[in-house]
This record gives sequence, C-alpha cells and structure tokens, in this order.
Amino acid sequence: MTRSTPVQPPTAVTVGAAVSIRGLHRSYGGVRAVDGVDLAIDPGEVVALLGPNGAGKSTTIDILLGLSRADSGDVRLFGRTPRQAVVDGLVGAMLQSGGIPDDVTVAEVVRLTGALFPKPLSVAEALLRAGVSDVAGRRYGRLSGGQKQRVRFAAALVCDPDLLVLDEPTVAMDVQARREFWTAMRSYTRAGRTVLFATHYLAEAEEYADRVVLLRKGRVVADGSVAHVRALASGRVVSATAPGAVPAALAALPGVTQAHVDGPRVRLECSDSDAALRALISAYPQACDIEVSAHGLEDAFVALTTSEEN
Repeated sequence: MTRSTPVQPPTAVTVGAAVSIRGLHRSYGGVRAVDGVDLAIDPGEVVALLGPNGAGKSTTIDILLGLSRADSGDVRLFGRTPRQAVVDGLVGAMLQSGGIPDDVTVAEVVRLTGALFPKPLSVAEALLRAGVSDVAGRRYGRLSGGQKQRVRFAAALVCDPDLLVLDEPTVAMDVQARREFWTAMRSYTRAGRTVLFATHYLAEAEEYADRVVLLRKGRVVADGSVAHVRALASGRVVSATAPGAVPAALAALPGVTQAHVDGPRVRLECSDSDAALRALISAYPQACDIEVSAHGLEDAFVALTTSEEN
C-alpha cells in the first residue's frame, strides 16, 4: 500500500528561503520527470532528497542549479535566479556528471574552479576542508574513486558557498571515507550553511539530515524530519532469535504482515506487534533476544515509493 503525508503547500515557499521552488514541471517526451514540485528550504537546514531511480531527483537538482530549464514553475536561491546565485558564488555543487581532465593536478582543479567566483577560498583552505591536502600535487586520473569524490567536494567548497548541493556525494567511497566526508560536512554546516543532498545511502540521510524530502514519480510524497517520515510506515518490527522458524509459519502468525528469516534470526513486520509477539512466544517457546522497534527510514522509503503500478 502506498501512503502519503501532507507536504508543504505553495504558500509555504517564501522569498526568505535558501531554496524556493514553486510549481516545478519538466517533461522529456511523454515522461514527466518533475510533476509539480513545491519546496522551501530555510537557511541552515540539511535536507536529504530521496527517491527511487527515475523519481526526479537529478532533474530537480539540474533545474535548481540552472543546468536545465523547467517547462513551468519558479526557482529562487536566496531570492535570486539559479544562474545569478551561482555567478555570485552563493552555490557550490558536487554532481555525478561532468568530467575533470585526468592530466590536471588536484590543486589545479580547485584553483581553476575558484577563478570563476568573486571571493573564493584559497586553494589550500578548500583542500584542507575537503581532506585532500595530501594529494594536492597528484594528477586527477591517478586518484582512487573515493579521492576523486573528495576533489569534487573541494571544487564545490572553493567558492565558499552558502548553499551546497550534492548529488550522490559519497558514491565510490569506502565506509571510513564516507565517515570522514560527513565529519567535514558537519564542520561546514556548523556555520549555518545550507545543504541539499541526494543519496541512495538511506543510513546517511537518517544520520545526517535535519529533514527528508521523498520524491516518487516527480512528486513530493513526504516532507519532514527523519522521525516523522519513519512514522509514516505504520506498524512495528519484532525481531528475535528463533531456531527452526520458517517464513511461511511466521507469516501466518496473527498481526504479522511480512516475515523474514536469516539463519536463526527472524524479523516480523507487524500491523499488531503485541499479538504477533504473543503468538511468536507461544509457537516458539525457545525464542530469545527479542526486540520490538519502530520501522526505519528504509521501511518508510519502500512504503512511500512503492505503488501497485510499479
């Protein structure tokens, strides 16, 4: 079943917002990539833009940055058009697309990018903030995938932006590199800067975002705090160690909507966790290490982005 929640009405989109989007539409042939998006982001917010492939995330970001034109609607960044905001150095972007020549050094990438803006940071400062000072003299083509992402981050930071827009920023990074990236991001946002990031790593959104905006088929289907969006996936989860349990028998227990078995560990998605828990203990007296929890962001993501048509 698909659930939805009231999202921000167009009247909530204000001139004082860091990001102000009203009535945004963009189609490619017969496909509506963005279908009436309204969104306001206040200065200082860290917002995760989530959705399955084809939900409209990248198209929305491209329009936001002035890289693509909307069919209709209005976009303002700090009250300016996207192009003017970028020219004024208010916006930094880290995108998946756009190549960097392999034969230029890391320092040259950042220096050339900074030259496009009125008041850039020094190259040394941008490299330090992105954590790539140690590879400043290395050629871009000789870097690992994670290092290349950090260089893109340095290039996004060099204009000292008030708004940072990130499209899948930690792709190709290992666990440690992702942790270091978000540590650097926390330092950046501590000064009241605004961040909008799209990611497939739901754990990143859950841990680092103040707010989640969930897109499906070009529309906003949920908008709120992580806790609020998680709560949209109704019911609770019962997990336990129950050797010998099989999915079919677990799924037949009262109050259980879905059952998963991974070795001796079972996970029950429940419409009535109390009834399910009583039935589980009755059917499997040896059950132990029992936990009852609310749905996570991933559960809400699946519930809100899955429809019967998919």
